[in-house]
Amino acid sequence: MSRPTTRSKNKRHRQGDNVNITSEIMRKIHATGEITNDDINQLYVIQKPVCQGCRVNTKDNPNCFCGLIPPPNGSRKSGLWQKLSDIVQALGPDPCKDLRASADSPAGLTNLGATCYANSILQYLYMNTSFREGVFSVEPEVLKQHPVLDQLARLFAQLHASKMAFIDSAPFIKTLELDNGVQQDSLEFLTLLLSLLERCLSHSKVSKARTVVQDLFRGSVSHVTMCSKCGRDSEASSKMEDFYELELNVKGLKSLDESLDDYLNVEELHGENQYFCELCKVRVDAIRSIKLRILPEVLNFQLKRCVFLPKTTTKKKITSAFCFPGVLDMRQRLSEPSQLDWVYDLSAVLIHKGTAVNSGHYIAHIKDENTGQWWEFDDEHVSNLGLHPFGEGSSNSTSKVVHSEPAAGTEEKHGLTNGDHMDAVQLQSFKSSIGSHVETFSSNDAYMLMYNLRRTKKVDEKIPVVFGASKIEIEACKRYKLKKDSELNHITGRRQEVRSVLSEAPVRSFEEPFYWASIDWLRQWADNITPPILDNTLIQCSHGKVPVSKVGSMKRLSAEAWTKLFSKYGGGPTLTNDDYCMACLIDGAQSVVFADSYRDRRTLMRDLASDVLTGKCLDGTYYVSKTWLQQWVRRKNLDAPSEADAGPTVSIRCTHGQLMPEQAPGAKRVLVSEKLWLFFYEDAIAVKPDDPLGCKTFPLGSEQCPQCCVELSEVACLEDSLRAVKLKQRQTHEKLAMGKSIPLSLHCTYYLVPSSWLTKWRNYVIASGKNISSSVEPETLDFVIESLKCEKHLRLLERPPDLISKRGILFQKGSTTDGLTIITENDWNNFCEEWGGNKDKCISAIIEPGNVAENNLGGSCEETTSEEHLNPQDEVNNETETRQPIIRTCPEICEDCIGERESCKLMQKLNYSNGDIYVSLVRGKEAPRSILEASETASEPDRRASKRSRKTSYGNSVNLKVSGSTSVYQLKMMIWESLGVVKENQILHKGSRILDQESATLADLNIFPGDKLWVQDSEIHEHRDIADELADQKMTAQHAEEGFRGTLLTANISSQVV
Repeated sequence: MSRPTTRSKNKRHRQGDNVNITSEIMRKIHATGEITNDDINQLYVIQKPVCQGCRVNTKDNPNCFCGLIPPPNGSRKSGLWQKLSDIVQALGPDPCKDLRASADSPAGLTNLGATCYANSILQYLYMNTSFREGVFSVEPEVLKQHPVLDQLARLFAQLHASKMAFIDSAPFIKTLELDNGVQQDSLEFLTLLLSLLERCLSHSKVSKARTVVQDLFRGSVSHVTMCSKCGRDSEASSKMEDFYELELNVKGLKSLDESLDDYLNVEELHGENQYFCELCKVRVDAIRSIKLRILPEVLNFQLKRCVFLPKTTTKKKITSAFCFPGVLDMRQRLSEPSQLDWVYDLSAVLIHKGTAVNSGHYIAHIKDENTGQWWEFDDEHVSNLGLHPFGEGSSNSTSKVVHSEPAAGTEEKHGLTNGDHMDAVQLQSFKSSIGSHVETFSSNDAYMLMYNLRRTKKVDEKIPVVFGASKIEIEACKRYKLKKDSELNHITGRRQEVRSVLSEAPVRSFEEPFYWASIDWLRQWADNITPPILDNTLIQCSHGKVPVSKVGSMKRLSAEAWTKLFSKYGGGPTLTNDDYCMACLIDGAQSVVFADSYRDRRTLMRDLASDVLTGKCLDGTYYVSKTWLQQWVRRKNLDAPSEADAGPTVSIRCTHGQLMPEQAPGAKRVLVSEKLWLFFYEDAIAVKPDDPLGCKTFPLGSEQCPQCCVELSEVACLEDSLRAVKLKQRQTHEKLAMGKSIPLSLHCTYYLVPSSWLTKWRNYVIASGKNISSSVEPETLDFVIESLKCEKHLRLLERPPDLISKRGILFQKGSTTDGLTIITENDWNNFCEEWGGNKDKCISAIIEPGNVAENNLGGSCEETTSEEHLNPQDEVNNETETRQPIIRTCPEICEDCIGERESCKLMQKLNYSNGDIYVSLVRGKEAPRSILEASETASEPDRRASKRSRKTSYGNSVNLKVSGSTSVYQLKMMIWESLGVVKENQILHKGSRILDQESATLADLNIFPGDKLWVQDSEIHEHRDIADELADQKMTAQHAEEGFRGTLLTANISSQVV
């Protein structure tokens, strides 16, 4: 039989028709008791065509295998069909990629955070073959005694013999006890490291190892002072001082020659600086200079690019271009003539990138002494620069080849500098030693220059036995490659297996035998790299067969596909095309017929229930909850009872198990017919058979619970009584209940009550309806009045409210915002009777005139004109500005306690955190009036505002997050970062007041959240990067002045093991 074709293969078919066909077949089976093969084919959806490319795996078609695997060029996020690149990445880093590009390429060093300064120096020391040979010559027993020296030897051995592209420097850094998160000065590190190594190597018995540091790096200078009168040098001039590097000035100088001239420059001592000559026994003019006595084989120059700026009290890096030669002749720089060729070749350039002094990044350009190739060492990355220190043909902005000049020019310059000239023999010797041309280089970031003395013969380097690093790395590469190949081959084989089985899986005709397989297991098999054992238990019924209810959870497999899967993965059970469960089919048919019957009955009962709710049913005999019945009618028509069908009488049954009075909240009920009640009762018992009380029967004529009726009547009486009391209080205190102002008169006695208590009383007496019994009563008046007095002096803790005159009558200015409210004597006496107040323990108040004519304020204690009944002519000048009358209280106001309390409140207000203040940058000499007024007053502290800088007509504005402990200095740093105004140029204002105390906090200056400040730019100091200031802050916070204190570089007992 040929396979039927599919139409609309990319569309999902509706299931409505299938459900109707299934229901009809089930009804027929229930009616006849017979099951035909055609019924089986339709129920198990066997007749559906094999799907092709529907993109999703449809549940209603057991012949659909689409979606189990992605399209030919597709992939998934995980599993068997993940991208091969992601699978390889999951295997871990490839050690083969970390190998050096070639055998001649040097290895890099890992940066552990901020250890680039150490990496650059270590690479420089390693690339010096003489120093490296000296380290390799140290005896093993000496290495064991000195951990730093031992780790340095191990590091050099790995750099030399390892095949890796970079070496881990952590063991050496950890041994030195360096903080790998703090940037340090590379020159200081080199000086301290050489000093430490010099002490460690002194214990070696090998001569070239014991003195390798001194032999290579140590030179001598003397500070000579010569008397101009007798021409003799001072006694101190004969003393020589050792040096390991020369520190040269850069500021205002353009080249190494100029810096050396400045270093060796002759200084004249005269006037106040005259020198006391011990021979002449008098102060005389003299000249002072530095003399180079002995030069080392490796001559290191430090270029002093860091200078101190007195104006800003900060350090700044000089980034001007500086020239230096590739070949340096030092013969004419020596204090005494020498027959030796003191000609040096440039061997390394240490570069500091960045503009900040205490941050940035160090790299090193170093020449290989054997090949003449230059290499750039940037931590892990090593690049070939060719035969020039900055790369062949380099012309970038920071470093480049300037020019090549004849050697004679250099020679003539040196001769003139020292006041001497070379003879013909010396000239010829000089030309032959340095060549006919000298290349000159320029750099803006060069920090150290290293020159090596020219040698006539190569150093014979002896390489020690290395720790098998190269062999281990090669073995790691082999293991990784085997693991990668094995994994990729396994995945390729699995993918081929899945595609092969799925291509054979469809059953081509109805006559062919087939097997059922769980779709859940098929998905795991098709997705996982390592699939589980075949598992069909999920599609089995309790009879061990295949139920029709599991059609959406299984697929039909051909015999060929099943045999391959079962033979390889085992498991089971095996379910064939004959394993249909007849018992489940018969039970299912009965369920379908029952569902049809129940649905029809429920539809009929819904119509009856709707008639009950509309009042059309007049033959009701049983009570049910009206709310429950309304919800039941709105629910969908179901095939069987649900949880919501339980409890039709729960809400009308009281706690005593009887019918609740209908007046009770939520106890509304309706009468339903006996037929409808029996339907409700059957459903409720079917859902909750163990809860008979949940569906208690209340027939017509059932008596209401007498106990609940009594309780309800008592509550009703109480509410009526409470309603009458509240009405009487509203009538007695009409103006206070309505929140109206009370007109006041001079020399009359009034009383003060807390405004908060009065508000609570007002809410209580105006509550009505359902809120009448739930409204909160105010406290007793006696307790509230006592809380207004201080315990120490029994005086008033609140200031009396302010008064205002309106059309000649006094009123309280703001009764809703003041702490106290003025009431009349009549109101006070009534409140005492109603709310338990003591008339004698009152707070009375008398209004006296405050330098204002009494006839301007009309009225008397008994007779005052109310605000509602004013003459039209009184409306002229509605609010008259007069001096405030004075309120005399009894007891008197306690200023001491009030001041202490307000002080505490102010401290709490100032102790804020994460609050917003607003800062505006004003362009010009004066701030606009709107800015000054806004700066004098505070805005809402809780208002949300954008943190971004906003442009306004007068400048930019920004809001900043601060706390009470934020200093003015910290605020200025925030303004610098947000508005770009240098800290020293900021003139910060709050209103007309200048905030210039940088150490003061915002709390000290009474600056609160919501305040508006403004700042001007004086433009006195030059603009600089905020990174410089932040870097200096960081170094200060970390005690940068201590440098390497606390490490082995500054330890007294070096690195020797105790």
